Amino acid sequence: MPSIHIDLSQQTLTLRAGDRSVVYQVSTGANGPGEQTGSGCTPRGQHRVRLKIGANCPVGAVFRGRRWTGEVYSPALGVAQPQRDWILTRILWLTGTERGRNRGGNVDTLRRFIYIHGCPPTEPMGVPRSHGCIRMRDADLVALFDAVGVGTPVDIC
Repeated sequence: MPSIHIDLSQQTLTLRAGDRSVVYQVSTGANGPGEQTGSGCTPRGQHRVRLKIGANCPVGAVFRGRRWTGEVYSPALGVAQPQRDWILTRILWLTGTERGRNRGGNVDTLRRFIYIHGCPPTEPMGVPRSHGCIRMRDADLVALFDAVGVGTPVDIC
């Protein structure tokens, strides 16, 4: 089974499958690492992919509340709504596996709606800028989405 390792200090996501590894640049929480609800931080520890959302949507599909809005991101849409936190293309919704650290109570990754998701091409990678999620380039996200399944382990450190 493949696995995912996210290195917060390097702003990278490594997909490991057998003896093969692929490294992608990502953007994690602007507020740094942390598990508290409302912190805007990226949670650490052991997680799993809980749900995969958007398999049949076009690249650039805009999601709100984990549902495709029918919109496809464009620069004009970005200019029209500059403050919007764009969740694009696909969603890998994470759930924590460590009770008290990232599962349950005020530290629950799933209830915090922490995803691996796409973002506009204007957003920088390699720089923490998200509200706690892990942002990726759309093409990289599609490749990752297609390579993993529900239950794939995700280590964030």
